[in-house]
Amino acid sequence: MAASRGMRLAAWHFRRSFASSLGLGLVAIIVLLALLGPWIVPYPDDVAGGVNLTGKLQSPSAAHWFGTDEVGNDILTRVIIGARLSLLVGIGITFAAAAIGVPLGILAGTAGGKVRETIMRITDLFLSVPGLVLAIALVAALGPGIVNAMIALVLVWWPGYVRLAESKALSIRGEPFIEAARVAGAPGLRILWRHVLPNSISPIIVKMSMDIGQAILAVASLGFIGLGAKPPTPEWGAMISIARGYLPDWWWYAVYPGAFIYASVLGFNLLGDGLRDILDPRSHRG
Repeated sequence: MAASRGMRLAAWHFRRSFASSLGLGLVAIIVLLALLGPWIVPYPDDVAGGVNLTGKLQSPSAAHWFGTDEVGNDILTRVIIGARLSLLVGIGITFAAAAIGVPLGILAGTAGGKVRETIMRITDLFLSVPGLVLAIALVAALGPGIVNAMIALVLVWWPGYVRLAESKALSIRGEPFIEAARVAGAPGLRILWRHVLPNSISPIIVKMSMDIGQAILAVASLGFIGLGAKPPTPEWGAMISIARGYLPDWWWYAVYPGAFIYASVLGFNLLGDGLRDILDPRSHRG
């Protein structure tokens, strides 16, 4: 009953907010394209980067809705398949960063003392360098490629979750229910798992929903400068990197991958705002 009431309340909040509904719709479209892409693309052979020079750089038409690229591949096909890669990479980076940062942050916030000091100083060291600059340096050291780009971005992303989880743990560690658990003799790990983490999860979920879009943008940025996915892999940033050499005459080559990046980031940001309104009643705007 309570779960059903909560779902109805969440649905009401989303219907009430046009921005949240728009974000949910954009995310749903990206997810559906990622799931169904291989079965709905019009030219599946173009995914592997075949060459058809007689059909290169064709403008958008009934045969090629988004036009073709410099080797005659259908851009719509490659953009849709790129949605799967971008979404998987964005989700993978976000969940891996949270898996590292959240436990460390909760441990720092509840343990205190030298444990907290050590964790937070290491976190501050990573936060002292701009994230994208650090990611570029790490990828340059590891070598270009989508896997190395993901590793670099995870190493950049986790400190934010440490900060968030630590501040939330600090705010609730003195609450009566935490003290009652300690007095009852509950082990420290049980307190962390059963009491601190569940009461810290709402802002973490909101941050994760927003970070997926930011991770997609970051991977596209690395691909744009040649440090991410390599052709013929259909990745949005790498596609725009090649397409910039054909602007402005063959504008469609860069516009459509860029539009999908924009829609993805916008969708996850708006969805995150909607989740914040649901999960944190204090943030509701009347």
